[in-house]
Amino acid sequence: QVQLVESGGGLVQPGGSLRLSCAASGFTFSTYYMSWVRRAPGKGPEWVSGIEPDGGTTRYLDSVKGRFTISRDNAKNTLYLQMNSLKPEDTALYSCEVPLRGSRGRGTQVTVSS
Repeated sequence: QVQLVESGGGLVQPGGSLRLSCAASGFTFSTYYMSWVRRAPGKGPEWVSGIEPDGGTTRYLDSVKGRFTISRDNAKNTLYLQMNSLKPEDTALYSCEVPLRGSRGRGTQVTVSS
């Protein structure tokens, strides 16, 4: 059974940073493409970033390029999202997902506000 548990969210001022983590279990983490998605209040889910199984190729939503960095530690079955220079429009519930398994975690809330 796939389990994805996110952590690291919180309230941060504009320009601040947060590092999100996603602990994965119930599947062979190192062989799956992983991604982060977010859902802002009143809006649909939005893909943010993705990373290939070996971590060699990463992709980003245009609005977060240069500010967010996705990474993974296959030895620890953990996915990360380093978020810098946060903006109020980044406020959302951030979830990790395994698209090929159709699984998404419950998410961690990120609020960017002064």
